[in-house]
Formats: sequence, structure tokens, C-alpha cells
Amino acid sequence: MIQEWNESEFQANVNSPAVLVDFFAVWCGPCKMMMKLLEKAAADLDEQTVKIAKIDIEKCPELAAQFDVRTVPTFVFFKNGEVQTTLIGVQSLNALNEALRKIME
Repeated sequence: MIQEWNESEFQANVNSPAVLVDFFAVWCGPCKMMMKLLEKAAADLDEQTVKIAKIDIEKCPELAAQFDVRTVPTFVFFKNGEVQTTLIGVQSLNALNEALRKIME
């Protein structure tokens, strides 16, 4: 399940073993398109293995700045709180799954 996090929820969860954060904006057409792919990727994963969340850059501008988000969507993959990979813009399901696989190893 994909959750929308605020800054405190991000801080509480980012140190989990595997986390994917989708930085998005409500007005962003490509973000809406990518949400469907994220839902497909999430459906194939165990929620205990990886957490997938989205963060609205307009509600959490400090987090967006902290991770140098200049374009949406931006996908940041964390392993134990450390950034492993960042993907910017529209991505394929294969690209998302490959990055997810790497943080779950």
C-alpha cells in the first residue's frame, strides 16, 4: 500500500530496511501517470519488505530541498536510511522494479 507521508512520518520511517519515496505535486500530470505504475510495483511486494510512500513537495518543501528535488516526479530509494538511488521523471516499471530489487538485497 502506498501512503502519503508528511515530514514527521518520513523521519519515523526512513530508517526502515527498504523505502521508496515518490516526491510529487498534485498538479503534475506525469506524477499521476507514475502513480499507476507505482501501484503495480507495490502490488507485487510485501509491505513488510519495502515501504512505498509519496510526499507532496508543496506540503513538505524542506524535504524536497533536502533531497535536491527540482523535477517531479522524483523517486528516492533508501536502504536503512541511506539514499541508494534517485530516479527523476517518468520511469518504466522495469526501472522501478530494478531499483526496488537493489534496496531489498
